Amino acid sequence: MMTVQLTLLLLSFIVANLPWFSERLFYIVPLKAERKSLAWCLFELIVLYSLTGALTAYAEYSVYGQMSKQGWEFYTVTFSLFLVFAFPGFIYKTLWVKR
Repeated sequence: MMTVQLTLLLLSFIVANLPWFSERLFYIVPLKAERKSLAWCLFELIVLYSLTGALTAYAEYSVYGQMSKQGWEFYTVTFSLFLVFAFPGFIYKTLWVKR
């Protein structure tokens, strides 16, 4: 069961960095601007957090057979962790790459 948890953490780290490595919206929709703005990246981050949370809830249900009820504190902490995971991509896009 520990491998499922580590796999989900690694997947969350990868998914949290995806918005920062493409100038397209969700790697599909081209934007009119030359560079994707911070607002679009944050929007993508919120949507990807929701999708990752849904996948994690499904994994919890399939492994344990039930889902634990969570309060707002849980979602605040997990979104903060998702933002920490996104930090390397943010640094790459804003500070490292010279355009």
